[in-house]
Amino acid sequence: MADGVTSNEMNGAEAMVRMLQEHGVRHVFGLCGDTSLPFYDALYRLDHGIDHILTRDERSAAYMADGYARVSGRPGICEGPSGGGATYILPGLVEANESSVPVLAITSDVSVASRGHYPLTELDQEGLMRPLTKWNRTVPRSDMVPDMVRSAFRTMTTGRPGAAHLGFPIDVQRGAVDPEAIWADPAHATWPAMPAGPDISKLDAFLDALASARFPVMICGGGVVLAGGEGALQTFVERLSLVVATTVSGQGSLAETHPLCLGVVGSNGGVQATRAVVEKADLVLFAGCRAGSVTTERWRVPDRSARILHIDSDPEVIGASYRTEAALVGDARLTLEALNRRLDERGDASGFEGGAAAVAGAKAEKARHFRPLAESADLPIRPERTIATLRRLLDDDAIVVADPGTPCPYVSAFYEIRRAGRTLFSNRAHGALGYALSASVGAAFGRPGVKVVALMGDGSFGFTCGELETVVRYGLPITFITFSNAVFGWIKAGQRSGFGERYYSVDFNRTDHAAVASAYGVRSWRVENPDELEPVLRQAIEHGGPTLVDIISQPLDEAAAPVSEWIA
Repeated sequence: MADGVTSNEMNGAEAMVRMLQEHGVRHVFGLCGDTSLPFYDALYRLDHGIDHILTRDERSAAYMADGYARVSGRPGICEGPSGGGATYILPGLVEANESSVPVLAITSDVSVASRGHYPLTELDQEGLMRPLTKWNRTVPRSDMVPDMVRSAFRTMTTGRPGAAHLGFPIDVQRGAVDPEAIWADPAHATWPAMPAGPDISKLDAFLDALASARFPVMICGGGVVLAGGEGALQTFVERLSLVVATTVSGQGSLAETHPLCLGVVGSNGGVQATRAVVEKADLVLFAGCRAGSVTTERWRVPDRSARILHIDSDPEVIGASYRTEAALVGDARLTLEALNRRLDERGDASGFEGGAAAVAGAKAEKARHFRPLAESADLPIRPERTIATLRRLLDDDAIVVADPGTPCPYVSAFYEIRRAGRTLFSNRAHGALGYALSASVGAAFGRPGVKVVALMGDGSFGFTCGELETVVRYGLPITFITFSNAVFGWIKAGQRSGFGERYYSVDFNRTDHAAVASAYGVRSWRVENPDELEPVLRQAIEHGGPTLVDIISQPLDEAAAPVSEWIA
């Protein structure tokens, strides 16, 4: 029993473990430190059913928690020590918060009593985390641990989900807690929790505005998938013959094989054929989508004079960029279900004409441009060929995690999602490199038994390759693919298109990624010949352990990637 804790009490560290257990937590991703010792000791001593996944970097721990939450339906939990651990964990928190993904970061801290006396690693954690999180507190007393953990879970899983942070001082970990205070609301063990539906008095005005359109297009963001609204969306669009496009985060809202699904639009992954359909629309309905700069190509498609309808759980995004004719504030699933019921009550039977034909024409035009690139024998290997090969080899339920550099525009444009739900994702909110490798680890723990593939450029590989040791230690059968082109390609492509090809400080030496991965114990291949690509990828995907394929790839500055600002 800890000093100062009676037999009828537990200490703060034990209370934290029990509160995580009460909230159904099964995995915690993190990295040890001096100020975390009581917490780690409680994890060691108690029977709790939580697996602690030791990572090599706190950034990775947060990205793992993010990937875990996106595919499991449970909040992701990461932890790290005071000082550098708290600062390293920040990138994952801001990405999760802006992507509406519930991630709780627990950072241990110096003792409350030592503050202001210059202890090692002293830091204003609460001030640091405040602008990056939805909820953020440092626990000042041990008896407040249970209530603060409940508040963190309640806040990050309800409304628009987001990130939470708990500072956990070492003396608070050692202080006494009443065991009777240990309880949790089971509703907050999954997300989105306690979703709110729309104001039903506004349904008719919304449907009337939609019905007045000649050729409307619906653009779905990540909110539809996060809400589990895929089934309600399909019912809604099939009844109305309504064209559906998605953002990168919204992929999976509707299967891209559906005759009404146009695919990704916007400046990252959209192409001229899909853009033309949105430009043709006389009304655009955003659903679970903030209508940000990428989705709208800097608010040019649709332009600001367009008729706009909007569905979102966050009222602040409605009208932020477009004058909105009618809006419904509510969870995407509940709102679409309410609209479907109201359509049944009204008996509205007629749908819009020409939607399926417009989608078919755009897809055919897109395929006409993509096919020769996907079959190209050019050297270096075209990324389109890699994406097409992966699509042939992977099952429809495989999870693909893409870094925001070279992989993202290609996979979002050309990797066809054949079933609704979250099977492909990228860190689109802040776009930090080094995400895919770590997030794929979280996805592997969050959805065990499903094949996970991580796509990254060599820039991203350099950020995060140390986590290959973590992957090997846990024997995770993830396949990693590097698009090796020895350049920070996104920036060089921007220098080509917008700065007169004045290339500055973007090129670096080529790394033998296969050799690096092999040194960690990962089964690895290097591919330079396009004819070797498919057999090697097949071996890698079918191998029972972690694998990496290093593909010598065409750089973005020499390509025709689906990024509108470069093409223009």
